[in-house]
Amino acid sequence: MKITNVLGLSFLLFAFIGTSFPEAVHAKDAGAVLDVFGHEVQAGARYLIVAPSTDNTTTLAVTINGQVLCNSDVILSTLNESLPITFSPVIQSTDSVIREGTHLNVNFAGPSAMCLMGGVTPMWKIRFSTTLKGYIVTTGGVDRLNRFKITKYEGDNSFYQLSFCPMSEPFCECSCVPVGVNGDRNLVPGAGPLLVMFEPDE
Repeated sequence: MKITNVLGLSFLLFAFIGTSFPEAVHAKDAGAVLDVFGHEVQAGARYLIVAPSTDNTTTLAVTINGQVLCNSDVILSTLNESLPITFSPVIQSTDSVIREGTHLNVNFAGPSAMCLMGGVTPMWKIRFSTTLKGYIVTTGGVDRLNRFKITKYEGDNSFYQLSFCPMSEPFCECSCVPVGVNGDRNLVPGAGPLLVMFEPDE
């Protein structure tokens, strides 16, 4: 009888804590990534990745170096040349909010049927460029194998930074590498970080 009473009391106490302090249940959730208007960035929604110019007089944005999304390099150009992107978590969450530090697939949003017909996707990946003699961000990635993440930029909380996260073997933690821009405007791992914000594509 005493055991039943103790169990009942424990259950009521736990229920009280869960209803009185709901934030405790989600205390481990990472912070949501916010767009330029302060709204939570949503998986599958279209955004422009924008960045300030070095002299802060121009807004730059992410786009590609060609007319077709297939096998094109990802570059930083003027805002009027920008292309929308979508984010999708590698591991599906219970909501559609993109959170800081979550492993993501990054895709250009747009007509991609021609890419898919050739087995190429508009998903971001890293490849070695023999011309530039280094790794660059390009398209043609494979779901779950080409992981990026978004984190707050430590020097200025109004900006975020993108990082590339290599696949790791079991029990091996591989460090993520900030993505920056080289002299040819290519997005490249390790040359950054590039300060970015996310503008809804409406």
